[in-house]
Amino acid sequence: MKCDLHVHTIHSGDCTVPGLRKFCRECYSPPQEVYRHLRRRGMDLVTVTDHDSIAAAGELGGRSCFFCSEEVTCTLPSGTAAHLAVYDINENQHLGIQRRRNDWPRLMAYVREQQLFCAVNHIGSALTGSRRLEDFATLLEAGALEVRNGHIPGINNRLAERLASHRGALALSGSDAHTLQGAGRTWTRVPGARTREEFLRGLRAGHGRVEGEHGSYATLTAAVWRTAVSCLRESHRAWPLLPLLPLIPAITLAQSGLEYGWAAFWNNRLRGQLAPSVSGTIDSRLLNEEAA
Repeated sequence: MKCDLHVHTIHSGDCTVPGLRKFCRECYSPPQEVYRHLRRRGMDLVTVTDHDSIAAAGELGGRSCFFCSEEVTCTLPSGTAAHLAVYDINENQHLGIQRRRNDWPRLMAYVREQQLFCAVNHIGSALTGSRRLEDFATLLEAGALEVRNGHIPGINNRLAERLASHRGALALSGSDAHTLQGAGRTWTRVPGARTREEFLRGLRAGHGRVEGEHGSYATLTAAVWRTAVSCLRESHRAWPLLPLLPLIPAITLAQSGLEYGWAAFWNNRLRGQLAPSVSGTIDSRLLNEEAA
């Protein structure tokens, strides 16, 4: 069975880019359309990982091949932000997660107490902003990493692969699609699974197989263009942004350059420090050095 483990809908909230928050959503895809699209793309199971929301489950929860998940915006002890996907949760667990998301140790304790399966999304990317050296050791406490994200370049995903390989973390993949066109292009397969329960048990047991596409400049540009067009269609307030449409290729080129530079910096910064240790944890130097 296969499932795209990182997908967004209209319930992911407002755009987080400064200046656009008042005009634009993160995603304009209705849950029902996302569900139908993923099934057409061959996904045996469907989940949705909206930002700090499980509202889509209200529309999709009755389907046997759906399970409820979310992408949690967390604050790490260093003060930086990260995204943690938590899978197969209920409403009470969602509320418990949200109450603890700005306190990483409490959040991790709650996830373990509830026996929830979670994974750090796009650890090798600049999508959530700045990163400190000690953050990598903190994030590896989750035990699983998204090592192929269909929204970011391969160089960033390969950094995540190195981190997962070093720690022995479980490896997952998902499209991180904010448009229908991107959904279902990257997914995780669990060979031999026949039901939702078997699929989720397979993930926990490390049987997940990473499959599908990496992101690229072309896919990012297409996604941003479609999101911008949807924004303009939805709200008259966004019309002053219309002259910015021709600038989208330049904006996404700059973003792609940022991602490549970010991955190159951290690949170099972590070089030689990811040799497996006896304890299976990141070398203590990662905790003692300051990030540049």
